[in-house]
Amino acid sequence: MILLIGQVGSKVCEREAFQEIDYRRMFGPVSKWVAQIDRADRVAEYISRAFYTATAGRAGPVVLVLPEDMQDELAPPAPARRYQPVSANPNPADLAAVRRMIGEAQRPLLVVGGSRWNAAAVADLQRFATNFGLPVVSAFRRQDLFDNGNPHYIGDLSPGMNPALAEKVKSADLLIAIGTRLTELTTANYTLIDIPCPKQRLIHVHPDPEELGRVYQADLHINSGFAEFAAAAAALEPLTGRWKDWVVEGRRNYEAWQQPQPQPGALNLSEVMVHLRDRLPKDTILANGAGNYAIWVHRFMRYAGFHTQLSPTSGAMGYGVPAAIAAKLLEPARTVVCFAGDGCFMMNGQELATAAHHDLKILFIVINNGMYGTIRMHQEREFPGRVSGTSLKNPDFTVLARAYGFHAASVSTTAEFPAALEAALAAPGSALLELKLDPDAISPRTTITALRAALPADRR
Repeated sequence: MILLIGQVGSKVCEREAFQEIDYRRMFGPVSKWVAQIDRADRVAEYISRAFYTATAGRAGPVVLVLPEDMQDELAPPAPARRYQPVSANPNPADLAAVRRMIGEAQRPLLVVGGSRWNAAAVADLQRFATNFGLPVVSAFRRQDLFDNGNPHYIGDLSPGMNPALAEKVKSADLLIAIGTRLTELTTANYTLIDIPCPKQRLIHVHPDPEELGRVYQADLHINSGFAEFAAAAAALEPLTGRWKDWVVEGRRNYEAWQQPQPQPGALNLSEVMVHLRDRLPKDTILANGAGNYAIWVHRFMRYAGFHTQLSPTSGAMGYGVPAAIAAKLLEPARTVVCFAGDGCFMMNGQELATAAHHDLKILFIVINNGMYGTIRMHQEREFPGRVSGTSLKNPDFTVLARAYGFHAASVSTTAEFPAALEAALAAPGSALLELKLDPDAISPRTTITALRAALPADRR
């Protein structure tokens, strides 16, 4: 991302002028480079560097600050070429080592993540996994990097992950991590893989050399772009592994984990998700923000492949609505569904106006339990009975949606959902379904009642 941000004129800088901000301090910790262009004749130079910096290694944002008086200056044209993305490539010795280490393994596991993939690289990744018979897991909110319907796919490493999958990671004797940084969310707060030297043999592939060895000392570090490594790995001579049962067991655990679960209330969100999974087109783009409601989405939905999942890996609330709108603008022929909790929706729900303005057809599903669920869960677990600032008094979401000209319905029971979904999908424009979830159903794995009951008597 390249941000071009206006700044006050040079003559009034450092005087706390109207709307003056120190952008270097503001964006420095969350960007790859922040610079101010004080001379118009250097604009081409700065723009060129911005694109190379933003796209090299681990991609990230660059901020260029433009003082008002500089924008009024004239400068001679500066010829500049289109930027050329630069990526490292794996060398033959590394590729030979990858094949040898897979051949020596009894329980290998392929972990995929990161954001710099393309359709060809994802196809190469699938060929690599298939050629070597490898079980595949996705990192946090990267489930669309591998077809979830493929028998080699065995789940995702996310908060609330399948306990059987967590054990699979611990008992693996070889981890091939491509793209993922192996963060605390993917490693269950670093409990699945020891620091700095994992018990499992580790091959770590990443485009940023500064990331390799930063947390984990791998047996084999490979500095490479994802597309470059996937293409090379797909071309390796296949191996017949000794781990077919290991893959079959992983897939069986994944499919069992996706079965609907009993939960309090008249509306069972796991059954709703399974119905959606079976009903929606395979190439549907699923967008969501952050909150406990997203656990149901990630656990029970399946992602058919590249560019079917839009989720904030930073955990930002309010992401789902604008992400769904952007996706529909880019992919008008595809079905787009947005999942949002009630608190999550209220942070960017005004963007329904944008969907209406562009006559987009999007299905918005608002899961309403009257609270900020994630924070409430932590309150109940750590400070039972001391609920503070997590209860919500919401508007009537269906009335709000109709005000924008959308079809809208409120769903209170599981039995009502199929018909409500069909009506929403048949609507000529966007539609909003409000799902009224029992507040006790705090996650697919537990309830508020159970959290309280698990505490010692003196803390209840």
